[in-house]
Amino acid sequence: MTAGTAATDTRSRLLDTALKLFSEHGVEGTSLQMIADELGITKAAVYYHFKTKDEITEAVAAPAVQELDQIIAEAHALRSRSAQIDHALSGFVALIVRQRSLLGLYNSDPGIQRVVNRAFQAPRGEDVKTRMKAVLAGENPSLADAIAVHVVFTGLAMVGGSPEYAGIDDDTLREHLLEAGRRLLGRPRKRPGRGG
Repeated sequence: MTAGTAATDTRSRLLDTALKLFSEHGVEGTSLQMIADELGITKAAVYYHFKTKDEITEAVAAPAVQELDQIIAEAHALRSRSAQIDHALSGFVALIVRQRSLLGLYNSDPGIQRVVNRAFQAPRGEDVKTRMKAVLAGENPSLADAIAVHVVFTGLAMVGGSPEYAGIDDDTLREHLLEAGRRLLGRPRKRPGRGG
């Protein structure tokens, strides 16, 4: 293993451990020393990768936010509004299912909400929620459509990260989240053999 590979592996393990400890103790209740102790490394080794706990918190959330950005960009590139909506909704639901523990933390911990909201707020108000709303409801949505999209975006993420549904397998959760999102957006249910 090269030094670069070892550093990448340590960084990855550090982020996994941070997410686990954040979920157990909250962001504010987790110290850099706790992360180091859990990993069996020195605090200096943690500082080699991250200077502050906020940097760790941002790095824990960054892959999910970047993936959502990619889903939105891909949806914008599609030609029909129907295809854009379907791609954005199915991509968002798949992301929710894969990131259950992160969403559970985000839904319940003001520490991660503060860091993530500050770190990923785009200029000119074009944050992820605003861009997702434009895909799902169009550029100038009615109030009813804007509210429906807000409920979809926030509600699906809340349910996906809820401890109440932690025992549900991924496929079942994905199916129910997609169906709920389609209903809220007034989208017909896709039937097997008819494009989905």
